[in-house]
Amino acid sequence: MDELECWAARHPEKSAVIFPQSARARDFATLDGNANRLAQGLIGRGLEPGAMVAVLLENRPEIFEIAWAARRGGLYYAMLNSHLRAREIAYLLADCGAALLFVSRALLALVPAEWRARWPIVCLASPSSEAEAGDAAPLYSYDSYDALLASNPRPAPLPERPVGREFLYSSGTSGRPKGIRFPLLAAAQRGVMQPGEKLLDQTLRFGADSVYLSPAPLYHAAPHVYSLHAMSRGKTVIALEKFEPETALSAIQRYRVTHSQWVPTMFVRMLALPEIVRAQYDLSSHTRAIHAAAPCPIHVKERMIAWWGPILVEYYAGSERIGTTLIESAAWLAHKGSVGRAIYGTIHILDEDGNDLPPGEVGGIWFEGTGGFAYHNDPEKTRASYNARGFATLGDLGFLDAEGYLYLSDRRSDLIISAGANVYPAEIESVLLEHPLIADAAAIGVPDEDQGEVVLAAIEPVASPESIGLTPGAIIAFCREHMASIKCPRHVVFLERLPRTPTGKLLRRELKERFRSEMAPAARA
Repeated sequence: MDELECWAARHPEKSAVIFPQSARARDFATLDGNANRLAQGLIGRGLEPGAMVAVLLENRPEIFEIAWAARRGGLYYAMLNSHLRAREIAYLLADCGAALLFVSRALLALVPAEWRARWPIVCLASPSSEAEAGDAAPLYSYDSYDALLASNPRPAPLPERPVGREFLYSSGTSGRPKGIRFPLLAAAQRGVMQPGEKLLDQTLRFGADSVYLSPAPLYHAAPHVYSLHAMSRGKTVIALEKFEPETALSAIQRYRVTHSQWVPTMFVRMLALPEIVRAQYDLSSHTRAIHAAAPCPIHVKERMIAWWGPILVEYYAGSERIGTTLIESAAWLAHKGSVGRAIYGTIHILDEDGNDLPPGEVGGIWFEGTGGFAYHNDPEKTRASYNARGFATLGDLGFLDAEGYLYLSDRRSDLIISAGANVYPAEIESVLLEHPLIADAAAIGVPDEDQGEVVLAAIEPVASPESIGLTPGAIIAFCREHMASIKCPRHVVFLERLPRTPTGKLLRRELKERFRSEMAPAARA
């Protein structure tokens, strides 16, 4: 018996998940029953333990039915980014080796024609219309999700199989996404608390009446895993189909949300709401707001703590699960900019030769004493993630202070080397975001004959630059007031919107490809 089945027996009518923007929901009994019936259907389709199914869906309740069914059927399930294009979807389907694809009618057009013609597809109707995909996506032969459920009209005992699990892709911000595969658990481990679950309990600290809000896309690792964990603890998950600042605040008030998880860009969007709008929502139930995925500018976090109180909790980790840090608001206020101390693994800061660096010196961040992982179909990348001492890294740079608090600098691949000096984009971006007329900012290195590389700042202003009087020269002057000259942008470009994933991660490679190859109109210092 797994955790969902236990809660379905104890509290069958309690809501397991609610999507407030569409009023779609599942109680624990319905979710449990549908997961069992779907598992029967997948096993009946001949999917053996360890087989892969792919999931290409918007945020909707069926994601959780598929996840629990895959766990019960001993299957891997690959969550695919629903904002990708057909060519990218084709790569992921081929890479993960999916034996079957779950896709909504609205997203069917993203599925390559050869997949629609030759591979098993289970299609989910749109809540509003069956005709959204239009003529761009001929259906060929496919199974209806509802028909697959109906083929097994009632829950039944399932054969003994290993515990299936998620197959998550790295976000691909510095190249093509890479799948991360962990071994399946033996059937005897079903319902037994695992070390990773203990770590999630330590991070979330649920109470008896906790309600969890997930405002992000559910194909992303943290929202997906945290939401499933909340259900496994018998908590109601409030899942937004799409993040909207005021909708998120309304959900906290309406459902008396106690716990939530965010990325910094969501904080920026909520802080941009007029004070009169922010003040009208009762957020008093909210006691723990977790955030990660991208560095949070210090001034943004300060404003959030001033608004929400000392309930913000930041962590640093990755889908590779090689280590984790955590920092509560009180500790952060004493160590501003830190992502905390290690709660899983031992942190080492190493130089290029693998030597340990003293506190305060920037180097590669490595974790010791954690479980291993492998990138699917990429042994070279896997090998590069480990060193001769058995430590593992995500490829990030940072430093420790004397008390063991970790501070992130940047990814090694994003480091700007100007006139022989290391320049960290995250530091520049943090300063740029302090400017009241800048909504978002990114810094990259671009070629320079004299210094090798210099900084280019890509700016998303709060309104058109002309209407608010924002100029490249004013931005450069602002930076010179707050940073050393070598860190200040030499070029400034204005963009209507910076390229970010739906989870808030900056697609820095897109900026590099655009501005390194052919400089757009820019301003020089």
